[in-house]
Amino acid sequence: MKKFLITWLIAVAASQAQAQFRVEVSGVGMTQIPIAIGAFRGEEQSPQKIAAIVQADLERSGQFKGLDAGSGLDESARVDLGGMRQRGADALVAGSVTRLADGRFDVRFRLWDTVRNQDLGGQSHAVLVGDLRLAAHRIADFVYERLTGDKGVFSTRISYVTKAGSTFNLWVADADGENAQSALSSPEPIISPSWAPNGNQLAYVSFEARKPVVYVHDVATGRRRLVASFKGSNSAPAWSPDGRNIALTLSRDGGSQLYVMDANGGEPRRLMQSPAIDTEPTYTADGRSIYFVSDRGGSPQIYRVPTSGGNSERVTFSGSYNISPALSPDGKWLTYVSRVGGAFKLHVMDLASGTVTPITDTVADESPSFSPNSRLIMYSTLLQGKEALMTTTLDGRIKARLAGQSGDIREPDWGPVQK
Repeated sequence: MKKFLITWLIAVAASQAQAQFRVEVSGVGMTQIPIAIGAFRGEEQSPQKIAAIVQADLERSGQFKGLDAGSGLDESARVDLGGMRQRGADALVAGSVTRLADGRFDVRFRLWDTVRNQDLGGQSHAVLVGDLRLAAHRIADFVYERLTGDKGVFSTRISYVTKAGSTFNLWVADADGENAQSALSSPEPIISPSWAPNGNQLAYVSFEARKPVVYVHDVATGRRRLVASFKGSNSAPAWSPDGRNIALTLSRDGGSQLYVMDANGGEPRRLMQSPAIDTEPTYTADGRSIYFVSDRGGSPQIYRVPTSGGNSERVTFSGSYNISPALSPDGKWLTYVSRVGGAFKLHVMDLASGTVTPITDTVADESPSFSPNSRLIMYSTLLQGKEALMTTTLDGRIKARLAGQSGDIREPDWGPVQK
């Protein structure tokens, strides 16, 4: 709810810093593939336990149930697939980790379908020690795609914001929350990070100029450019699918209104003439429409307007307070936060039918963001008095908590698959 409230109050509530997370998966899905994953041969000499990372990735998706494959297996082993099948496994992953003479690690694996008695292939990755986790995530992507037919997203990245004392940090981390790196540290608030479609840049709002302004930040180099510092408030940036434009909320002409501008800067174009407060824009996957939040009906609701501007159409009708819209990349789902009896809960709308389903039982959900394959939603919420980062399946049955050991995290955004 904070992005919407910030538009009125121009204030930020953030949380204590935390760069490492613990993954806790809970819930039971309707169907889960039982998969046996053996400890990779040689991984006891590796600083990263590849098999454990792969298993955690797959289980967090909600579509797999991990089983112990035992020891003594690797990608070249002659595997008794019938025996694995009798132990309840529909699939098997085995591999090895070998340190090379140049200091790199050779990570190899193979995937078998025990039901069809098929070898589904494998890969090898020669990586630096710092890329061992990435190699494990890519293995999980391979397994996920071969067994489900959907694109894996475990090798993608996320961003989020923390506060430690008087210091705010913008973090970039692996999709499981680990391996977090600080992209920006500031004594002033940082809010609303938004990944560019190429996965190389983040747009965000900084208060370092003593007012909210929008920067675009190159993640690899740390270079950034100021793209919106107009009179009044500059907030809530959202990238167009082609990466050429940014939609944002400006108060330059009085009131908080939606504009679209070139991602490199320039003069913004106002989308609508409205006396209401319009904010939190997000593009549809085809780039033809923008969903946003407005109080034009008396309370915050979600609306849709063509990217070219013009008349808007109300989208949400259930509940009197609906904010923080996020659209699935496949164009089928809208997730948002709805106030229900004083609690803020995550909801999912089937855009084809308009059916709305609440998918959380927490009371302070915020900032939902879809995974690039549209199968998971990341959000922050309040658990046991502290902010926590969560993922959930669209039906709410499987949730994974990526919990900071000390402190709160806010404003998560899930980055795209990088090509």
